[in-house]
Amino acid sequence: MPALSLRPLAFACLAVIALAACQRQAPEPAASTAPAQPAPDAASAYAAEHAGDYARVPLKADLSKFDERTRQMIARLVEASGVMNAIYWKQSWDGDRDQLLARAPDAATRELVEVNFGPWDRLNEDKPFIAGVGARPPGGPFYPVDMTKEEFEAASLPDKTSNYTLLRRDAAGKLITEPYHQAYRAELERAAALLREASKLSADQAFASYLAMRADALLSDDFRPSDLAWMDMKTNPVDVVIGPIETYEDQLFGYKAAYEGLVLIKDIEWSQKLARFAKLLPALQKGLPVDGKYKAETPGSNADLNAYQAVYYGGNANVGAKTIAINLPNDEEVQLKKGTRRLQLENVMKAKFDAILMPIAQQLIAQDQLKHVTFDAFFEDVMFHEVAHGLGIKKTLDGKGTVDEALKEYASSFEEGKADILGLYMIDALSEQGELDKTKLMDGYVTFLAGILRSVRFGAADAHGKANMVRFNFFAERGAFTRDADGRYRVDFEKMRSAMNALSAKLLTVQGDGDYAEAKRMTATMGVIKPELASDLARLKDAKIPVDIRFDQGLEVLGLSQYASTQP
Repeated sequence: MPALSLRPLAFACLAVIALAACQRQAPEPAASTAPAQPAPDAASAYAAEHAGDYARVPLKADLSKFDERTRQMIARLVEASGVMNAIYWKQSWDGDRDQLLARAPDAATRELVEVNFGPWDRLNEDKPFIAGVGARPPGGPFYPVDMTKEEFEAASLPDKTSNYTLLRRDAAGKLITEPYHQAYRAELERAAALLREASKLSADQAFASYLAMRADALLSDDFRPSDLAWMDMKTNPVDVVIGPIETYEDQLFGYKAAYEGLVLIKDIEWSQKLARFAKLLPALQKGLPVDGKYKAETPGSNADLNAYQAVYYGGNANVGAKTIAINLPNDEEVQLKKGTRRLQLENVMKAKFDAILMPIAQQLIAQDQLKHVTFDAFFEDVMFHEVAHGLGIKKTLDGKGTVDEALKEYASSFEEGKADILGLYMIDALSEQGELDKTKLMDGYVTFLAGILRSVRFGAADAHGKANMVRFNFFAERGAFTRDADGRYRVDFEKMRSAMNALSAKLLTVQGDGDYAEAKRMTATMGVIKPELASDLARLKDAKIPVDIRFDQGLEVLGLSQYASTQP
């Protein structure tokens, strides 16, 4: 097949952009020492200082191609995803939301609380900015704040590691579990009702069936049937990702999933161009630069790759750094049977490139290599990161369980690190095979480095940040890039390719061996921001480059106010 050149996409909803961006946060265990608690006046000063961290983006798309019933369906999906905000507040802050807002000394600080779903700055390593608030509890509201890891491990509760249970104490102080569908019953019934209304409005029967199944799943916590149905859908022009999805919020064990909702409009033309890459996964798996036993699993070939315009982010998807791509389902059994679906959120991705990645590159990439920082390469880097989640190994070689179970709180950062590095491996391999334009391979490498510099601005306290720093420091040790006298970074192509292969093998081996001790050692020694890089990142703040984006969104922004539900 001919090489594919990813030309810039058309983004009607973002024709005039003054934006910012980065990836969604995925926290790792928080430090045990609480940061200093800010005084009220310090909170006001903090909010003023960080007012430019987010740039506002109108989240909308051209819905004129849809008939009235479909627009009404989209409105129901937006409303259902909005319900996830209420649940996520309960999973983020163990207290009354209104009382917390009342503690904010001014409007700017209240707004910062709203954006962060709590009193910790998600773009600044969870720094507390409300007086009297200490460090963010690693287990959040998912576990009793006084519960130790040892107590959890000793508890004889079969569903304690479930993604969909809360740990609580009974009247005697003994640990018990509470299913999500009971803990959040009122909100889930509302969301399920809206999904069922949307199901009745859908002209795509497979999508209608999925929405009904997902409504049932919200009320039972049995998500696998709807995940399988979601993987089988191919023709729906509208999509929704809703429910307890990612486990990054659980910094204690990485078990508990947080609720989110995203509403997406499919770009049919671009999805067709991208679809063929999913078919190449089995062959790419065989070519991974690691011993055969670490690539013996066969990734599902029914996976697909699509481009979308995002029109709503709710709950966990709308906190901190916003995701620009999705790889789901997370259920490893579904992945082995069906593969995964990779969703590229092209309007948000383009916004982040224009307003953040390119300005960062202009500050930190060597002048003569700036020409290699392109949106096409950024699109490929993000796309193949998501595809690469399907590569590697899901179950440990000792047969004792999954990689997630073995690596525990380090599972997320190692999975993100694996996807990042194998995404670059895929670009390299496909370029060599003629599937991508080989003359632009250097673009992929330099843009990849710029992407690391973009992502580490979130710090090293989250899974993506840890993964980025392990990779950055590994590459630095191998000479994959050098730092010029003017503080700009320069890629050494051959050394970076060699480091890519070496790190790919290392991460896949740790995962396959379920080597918790090595994952902990690598994170402790390499998952850190060193002083020289910290000073370079400070230049980005001085240049007033925003850290991420926040959305103006909802039915009014989409022009769908007339379709608002009349249900309470």
